[in-house]
Amino acid sequence: MKILITGGAGFIGSNLALTLQKDNGVIVIDNLSSGNRENLRGFQGDLIIDDITSMDLAKDFKDVDVVFHQASITDTTLSDEKKMREVNLGGFKRILDFALREEAILVYASSAGVYGNGPCPMREDQELLPQNAYARSKSLMDEEAMRYKDRIRIVGLRYFNVYGPREKYKKKASSMIYQLACQMKAAKRPRIFKYGEQSRDFIYVKDAVDATIKALRAKESGIVNVATGVATTFNRIIEILNEVLGTSYEPEYFDNPYPFYQNETRADTKRAEELLGFKAEYSIEEGIRDYLTTMKNEN
Repeated sequence: MKILITGGAGFIGSNLALTLQKDNGVIVIDNLSSGNRENLRGFQGDLIIDDITSMDLAKDFKDVDVVFHQASITDTTLSDEKKMREVNLGGFKRILDFALREEAILVYASSAGVYGNGPCPMREDQELLPQNAYARSKSLMDEEAMRYKDRIRIVGLRYFNVYGPREKYKKKASSMIYQLACQMKAAKRPRIFKYGEQSRDFIYVKDAVDATIKALRAKESGIVNVATGVATTFNRIIEILNEVLGTSYEPEYFDNPYPFYQNETRADTKRAEELLGFKAEYSIEEGIRDYLTTMKNEN
């Protein structure tokens, strides 16, 4: 099977590429704007450093069976709507056209950000309330994808709060689990917004990759949540990190400076179970423990 992964030097993309290379021919495209070569250490496939918004995909690639589209601007604090649409939506339209020409299966990264502060558990068919430029670009991508759903097999994955190995190059866009762990490992009190009761449906990247690969066998086109169905507060995350690190740091609370903010994310996971046969295996405690073991080896 010939597989193309856009954004394959990024967080989820690199984990996906390293998993899939065992049994397939994998090509990674990344402009390295937020991805990093170090994420692909041990990767045996082809790495092409280029930009999907400008490169000639039809000229450069033939006989592609599957496209995993992970490339995008992921900074949720970026307010430039024009740039966000040009890169995220514009790049996605080019990938859609390419997949159609190749008659390839297309699996792409959407986001739980499209739900905004909508009711929980968040269902794929509920009203979307994106609150920032990033989330709006993902919502538009979902709309565009569904225009193609009867022409090619296409699956959109609304990743919730993914954490795990190879996310450190995301910097400020990295997960709260990574950021809090780094603070605590540096002997600093973990800083979170007042008063730490905001909650997230955190999913370990190994589970996210499993769902992404299972999307290849989806019964039909569609959009699904990739999550655990369980929300964990930031206060609880700090408790777990203390347990694993053997520390006893108290959180340092500060005011939330953002006018837009999701107070809770928690997914309804029934659709993912039905369409992909996916159910997360890692609990938040298991995922963090496994992750921190990996972080020791990375640092």
